[in-house]
Amino acid sequence: MNRLLRLTFSLLLLFGATVQAQKAPVLDRELFFGNPEITGIQLSPDGKWVSFLKEYEGIMNIWVKSFEEPFSKARPLTASKRPMNGYFWSEDGKNILYVKDNNGDENMNIFVVNPSDKVATGLPESRNLTPLKSVVARIEFVSKKDKDLLYVSLNDRDKAWHDLYTLKISTGELKKIYENTERVTGYTFDWDENLRILDKTDPKGNTTMYAIGADKSLTPIYDYTVDEQAYVSNWTKDNKQVYLVTNKGDMNLSTLYLLDVATKKMTLVESDPEKRVDFGGMWVSDVTREIIYTSYTAEKTKRYWKDKKWEKLYEFLKSKFPNREIGISSMTSDEKKMIVNLSGDKFATDIYYFDAETKNLVFQCTPRPKLKEVEQYLAPMTPITYKSSDGLEIPAYLTLPVGTTGKNLPVVILVHGGPKGPRDMWGYNSIAQFLANRGYAVMQPNFRASGGYGKKFLNAGDLQWGKLMQDDITWGVKYLIEKGIADKSKVAIMGGSYGGYATLAGLAFTPEVYACGVDIVGPSNISTLINSVPDYWESFKAGLYKMVGNPNTEEGKQRIKEASPLFSADKIVKPLMIVQGANDPRVKQAEADQIAIALRDKGKQVTYLLANDEGHGFRKPVNSMAMYAEIEKFLAGILGGQFQKEIPEKINKRLEELRVDISKVTYEPKVEASTAK
Repeated sequence: MNRLLRLTFSLLLLFGATVQAQKAPVLDRELFFGNPEITGIQLSPDGKWVSFLKEYEGIMNIWVKSFEEPFSKARPLTASKRPMNGYFWSEDGKNILYVKDNNGDENMNIFVVNPSDKVATGLPESRNLTPLKSVVARIEFVSKKDKDLLYVSLNDRDKAWHDLYTLKISTGELKKIYENTERVTGYTFDWDENLRILDKTDPKGNTTMYAIGADKSLTPIYDYTVDEQAYVSNWTKDNKQVYLVTNKGDMNLSTLYLLDVATKKMTLVESDPEKRVDFGGMWVSDVTREIIYTSYTAEKTKRYWKDKKWEKLYEFLKSKFPNREIGISSMTSDEKKMIVNLSGDKFATDIYYFDAETKNLVFQCTPRPKLKEVEQYLAPMTPITYKSSDGLEIPAYLTLPVGTTGKNLPVVILVHGGPKGPRDMWGYNSIAQFLANRGYAVMQPNFRASGGYGKKFLNAGDLQWGKLMQDDITWGVKYLIEKGIADKSKVAIMGGSYGGYATLAGLAFTPEVYACGVDIVGPSNISTLINSVPDYWESFKAGLYKMVGNPNTEEGKQRIKEASPLFSADKIVKPLMIVQGANDPRVKQAEADQIAIALRDKGKQVTYLLANDEGHGFRKPVNSMAMYAEIEKFLAGILGGQFQKEIPEKINKRLEELRVDISKVTYEPKVEASTAK
């Protein structure tokens, strides 16, 4: 290396070090939690139209444009006052279907709108295809043969069980084709769109798969217990065998098999080549009916390609975007044109159109362009592992604030929900980035019971709420302290759903560990939780009892009481913030009210936000922005991090509406209802 190159290299190192040492400015919370400009881009089946989600009257709604038009020429199709739970094009490209509930109650209805409808003023009409109250509509199968047909299930006859219907998109005509009187929990169709398999779950949580004969007779072909998992992922092209993912018996890691429906013969296909994690997923082409790739997720997701053509296309995209994760979010029915998402742990997502035949790439948009402008202040997410109290290895992700030494930092332990099955993944996480920007180290533990790490790890969480599962989190804090990362006097715990429970459990069972906690829709009393779950959770009850204890036995009642933070509220001595949706069907408002009353009556510090238009978590942007404004102020007052003092008038007004006067909170156990305001 000559002298000039050495000097240049040294200056680059110095400059890079200087940039790294710079403290990140306080980024506007709207960059993380406000509405993106454009997101959810989809191509119509023929590729002639582009649909997407964009703000309309404050809520992300569906817009549409022709492929050739710029986004500025798009027109809105819907004016929903509630964020949607997803949308898609009908197979003939004539309609767009979407699903939404009423203010977070999770009673989903299926709607349809025709993008071609011409209206003189206003927007095209959205028709509710399932206009039923207190009913959860589920889309089971979308027909490709009859492109005006959906197969849906409804719990209109019996709130606990879903019957199967055909639904005509054009008319809304519903026709019942299977009355579910035998605890059916799954309907499986083959490539020819015949209903071939029913899953039935008994009161003990054990499931049997039945093949449906030509004479409608049912033949058991596979079964598994409440401690095991199995599901049909797809069919072979001749419709004779299913791709079955299972961890039955001696298997720890879920594995992909072929199951012959007629003979019940099973043939091993594959499991994780590294023998670390469960079978992750597979993509089967609708055109060729062949497997394109399988995938597994340990620290990050790894694909194993089965189709050379697609592998080459993927490698081409990787060569163009070497430092990004590549995902396909939409494609035309011939699988030749697609929408490609480029993402990463510290990058704002970019979206491209890609023609697989010509390899033409066309930039579409950056959903959060203002976030992209400040990418240099986003922090990397690093996979870590540590030992729990019993020696079990716990995987986790650690995000350290940019511009710090990574030592003696205030910390937020961010606990995911579930708890059984979900897990945190590597990638961009708005909450982690928001907290890191405020100066906190953020750890996301995948405690025992998290999914993807094998059956033993999954079931190791049974009956361990508040015990070993909580140790998995506590020992994560100890790990950060031992490594010099955490200031042990400035550790907070925060999470939603089960993460909210873990927050309450952390403050109640290990009060010396945490300086404060933020409980978002978390249960405080497991007894009232399991007695108030929706009727359509009936098939899950045995599994729920396996997790927390059987309330019908004295031993189970005792375990439930011991694990419920409510009954250890006197041990909670650190400040607590509670966030709750009034319409939450899973963790009812009573869970928040009970712990708020218990702490209030003991003179403890409690902040309580309650949204009358939300359910299991806040989805409306104005509510989310208000919540995070309060969260960052709450954390800064105790941990000493940065916070954005400015709050837009609209957000501040909503925040004041969300505040609950703790002195007026009441709770009536018999009806499990309350008047919080």
